[in-house]
Amino acid sequence: MNDFYPEIIMNLPDIDISIEGVRGKLLQASDHQLAFFDIDPTAKVPVHSHAAQFGVMLEGEMDLTIGGETRTVKKGDTYFIPEEVLHSAVFRTRVLALDLFAEPARYQAKNQK
Repeated sequence: MNDFYPEIIMNLPDIDISIEGVRGKLLQASDHQLAFFDIDPTAKVPVHSHAAQFGVMLEGEMDLTIGGETRTVKKGDTYFIPEEVLHSAVFRTRVLALDLFAEPARYQAKNQK
C-alpha cells in the first residue's frame, strides 16, 4: 500500500472498496470502524452519505465537499461529516488519511464478505 504506515497498520486487513485509486486498512470495533487510507491523486469519491465520519489528513491535499460547501483539506487538517450529509472528494495529490466511521459496517475487510 505505501511506505508511510508502520507494520502494525500494514498488518491490518485490506478494505474491500471499489473506488479506483483508493486503498485502505481496516480496524474494526463493535460499533465503529477506523480506516487508514492511501489514495491516488487520480481518485474521486462520488457524492454519497452514511453515518458520521471524522477524519485527519496525514499527507496530501484534497478538495472535500460537505453539504454543498467545498474546502481544501491539507496535512494536519481535520474534517467532520455529520450523519446522512451528502459529501464527495477530489484528490489533488496522493492522500494519506485516517477516518473514523460511526458505524460498524461501513466497510468490509477483503475476503470477509
